[in-house]
This record gives sequence, structure tokens and C-alpha cells, in this order.
Amino acid sequence: MKDKVQYVCNACGYDSPKWIGKCPACGEWNTFVEQRVGGKATYDKRLQFSSGLNAPKSSAIRMSTIQTKEEPRINMYDDELNRVLGGGLVPGSLILLGGEPGIGKSTLILQTVLRLKNVKTLYCSGEESARQIKLRADRISQEPSEVLVVCESMIENIFKHIEAEQPGLVVIDSIQTMATETLESAPGSVGQIRECAAMLLRYAKETNTPIIIIGHITKEGSIAGPKILEHMVDTVLQFEGDQHYMYRIVRAIKNRFGSTAELGIYEMIQSGLRPVSNPSELLLSDMSETEGLSGVAIASAIEGVRPLLIETQALVSTAAYGTPQRSATGFDLRRLNMLLAVLEKRVGFKIGQKDVYLNIAGGIKVTDTAIDMSVIAAVLSSNLDMGIDRTVCVTGEVGLSGEIRPVSRILQRIAEAEKLGFSTIVIPSANMNGLDTSKFKIAIKPVKKVTDAIRVLFDQ
Repeated sequence: MKDKVQYVCNACGYDSPKWIGKCPACGEWNTFVEQRVGGKATYDKRLQFSSGLNAPKSSAIRMSTIQTKEEPRINMYDDELNRVLGGGLVPGSLILLGGEPGIGKSTLILQTVLRLKNVKTLYCSGEESARQIKLRADRISQEPSEVLVVCESMIENIFKHIEAEQPGLVVIDSIQTMATETLESAPGSVGQIRECAAMLLRYAKETNTPIIIIGHITKEGSIAGPKILEHMVDTVLQFEGDQHYMYRIVRAIKNRFGSTAELGIYEMIQSGLRPVSNPSELLLSDMSETEGLSGVAIASAIEGVRPLLIETQALVSTAAYGTPQRSATGFDLRRLNMLLAVLEKRVGFKIGQKDVYLNIAGGIKVTDTAIDMSVIAAVLSSNLDMGIDRTVCVTGEVGLSGEIRPVSRILQRIAEAEKLGFSTIVIPSANMNGLDTSKFKIAIKPVKKVTDAIRVLFDQ
């Protein structure tokens, strides 16, 4: 069989015998690249390695006869990473860590494997030299490390090193730089990523060796390469954060061995990434510095399953130009416009001709709708130039009719506010049903509408 040419979409992996301007599967334009498919001998050889063509045939097993037990975990000596993984690293699992360039993916994995004294680790890098990795390791830790480093981008050569060293953990940095000899396409193409990932998956499952893969992301924020890459791995971790801020967040987008609701928070410092066990204290600025200032409200939010107290800042000023400006950092701008419309229509505050700027302190992005009430409180505080008591925090989702809707995990929100020394928390009235307030020392004030919350916060 002669070599033939096919065209593959870089966005979704759809293949076509001829070039197409617009992908019929994902709708993206100009994403098709040429890829050569090898002859029969090369194709069969590749299948034997990556798909187990010569493996013994399996037999069907009754589900009732299958023995199950708790999966053993490898302690990563990082409470935040252990929490996101579901309690530690499962042997034989394939982990994909994605994030923007320069966000700290390699730093996070390197500082983690440096702590693993009892696990033989092979760090395979296709992007950096051994000297560059050693310089970063010296900056992170001064202790001597037994981590094995291989600077190689050909996957067959990496497997030779793996066979010779027999490591207990393999790190691939990054999957977009890896290539296999059986394909003629360039590293990072759809076919190369798919085949290299398939080989790594087979090795991880057959030898019960965990493998951590570092992956790049596209400008849209998704993992670069075919979508099948995320389907093949056991866990997909997303590393988020702004390079201009010190905080980083690790989220589990997919996890076969744990919950996807967990997240880990890190602080970027000179010596690497420091796990933050109590992020609320860092996300709240010094109380004395903003005491009496307007435009500041504290929200009790939930990110994953962890309660966070977040400082919401707003600035309302007269529009300098004809069109009022709306800006939001760390919060959905469309939702801010909706909340401003609720203030205009349901509460009667005329801010249509004023500039409104909103900022979530600390540089994190909040998706919890329970922060709505604090956004409205901060906007009104700045508009009226009246400060809100810094010992008061709020939580609640705002509806289009001006009602305060109930939120989830209200007990965790109240407990976190009380732990950090707040004296009062404003919550939706609907959350009071069946709520035992006797075990809390913090004052709980329920509200039904935005107007009720304004009276409580501003004593009107």
C-alpha cells in the first residue's frame, strides 16, 4: 500500500480526503492540515505497539464476580494537589495538566516530583535542556534530588529510557513536542498527539505506572490538539490564573478517581508555588486599610466545594464621555449589566449615565452566582459614597424581579465567615428553612429582596 495524504482538522481531529475551508464537525475555518498516512507495514507495526494487536484476546466477565477495592494512592506531599486529584495519585493513571504559557505548569510538576523521595521519577522534557531544568530545580529546592531527566522528543527513545530505568512515575513535558517515527507529520499535529498519547496510555495501564502529561492550550482556553486526548486520559487538570497576579488555581475538569468540584489554590513566590490552605485570608485585604471606604463589600462564595470570602470592589462615577463605561475584572460583564438593570428598574437608583467599574480582589475569576448581592452592595456603596461595615459579609443570588434567591451550601458559607471573625452575615430568607442557627455565634440576617438587603447594609 502506498503512502496517501489526508487532511485533519487541528481543532477537533476530523479527517477528510481533501482540503476543506470550514470543518463540518466543529465549524472552525482554515484548520485542516496535510498529514501522510504510512503504508501497510508501517501501519501494522504502529497498531501492534499502540493498540495491542498481538495481545491475547480478552474474555467477558460477569460483573458480580469482579472484585473491587479502594484504589491505593501515591501521596504527592501537596495538600492542594492531593485534594484536586481525589486523595493522591492513582497508580496506572494518566493525568493531563493544561494551562497558558508561563502560568507555572512545569514549575508545579517539578516541585511536586522533587518532594517524592520514595518514588523513582523520570522527567522527560521536549522543550528545555537538562541545564534549564536543573536551574529551576535549584531555585525551587536546595536539597539534592534523584529525579532522572531525559531531554528527548521522540517517543520511541523515551520508551527505551523507561524500559532501562523502570521508573515509578513518568512526566511528559509536553505532549505537543512529542513525535513518533511511524508518522511523518510534524510534532504537535493531531496525528502525533493522538498516537503518542495512545502509546503512553497503553504503557500506563499495562505496567500500572502513573504518567503526568503537560499540555498546551489554545487562545480560546481549551487543550491544544484533538478532543480525543481529553477522552483518553483519566484526569484533566486546568491550571488557571493571571500572570500579573500571584494566585494560581488548579481545577479538575475530568477525574475518574475523584470529584470534579475540587480546586487547589497556590501563591506564586520566588521559590515556586506555595499551597494556600486558607485562601480567604489572602483574598481579603487588610481590614484597617479599607475601613470606612465606599465601594467595598465582602461576599461568601463557593468555588468547587471550598468556601471563600472574597472582596468585591466597585467604582461608580459620572460618565466623562457620552457613553457610560462598564468594566468587570474577575466577574461576568453580562451579569454585571443585568444587576445594574435590576438596580435601575426594581430599586430606583439611576446609574444609567454613570461609569461602573467592578473588580474581584486577588485576581481570581468567580463563577458562583451567590456573589450577586455583594456586587450590588459594592455598586450602591460607591454610588452613595457610604461605606459598609467590614465585619458584615453577604451571600445571595439576585433575580430579575429584585428577589434574593437561595444559594447552596449555606452552612459552609456561614461557618467560614464566623471562622474569619465576621460579626454578621446577610443570607437569603429561603435558606432559613430548616437551618439550625443555635450553633453559630455570628448574627444571621435573612432578606427577601434587594431593598431589604439595602436597609440592613446601610441602616436605612
